[in-house]
This record gives sequence, structure tokens and C-alpha cells, in this order.
Amino acid sequence: MPDPRIAQKAPYVMDMEPGSYIYCGCGLSTKQPFCDNAHKGTEFEGQKGVAMLVEIEEEGTKAWCGCKHTKTPPFCDGSHEKL
Repeated sequence: MPDPRIAQKAPYVMDMEPGSYIYCGCGLSTKQPFCDNAHKGTEFEGQKGVAMLVEIEEEGTKAWCGCKHTKTPPFCDGSHEKL
């Protein structure tokens, strides 16, 4: 996959309800950290990890990766501190 665009150099910390979410892995979405299909028609289209379906089982706070360089997608692993 091409290098993703850094949406922000910090996680998106959010209180989440159980449900299905689609995480943006390319950094192009205007609805970060979630996918709005902005990757369509770009070099990211068809690439693995660009739009990742995530099932949240329990209500709670999640730290979604904002830099798109995490080794534990879709959640932050602190990679933004090295960018």
C-alpha cells in the first residue's frame, strides 16, 4: 500500500458504543477516524487495510490511530511519536 496520509499526530480518543465501524487506513477521509470512501479513484483504491471493518463488542473508550502508521490497526500504538 502507498504511504498513508497522516490525518493527525495523535490518536482519536472516543467513547464508543457496540457496533460496526469502518476505519480509514489511508488518511484521506474527511470523517476521521472513519472511512468516507475518499480513497475511491486514488492509488489507495483496492489496497488492503484502506477501509477496515471493526466490530466493537463492548462500550468503552478507544484510541483510534490518527497517524495511520500504527502496527496495531485500527488502534494507536504510539507510532505518531516517531513521525
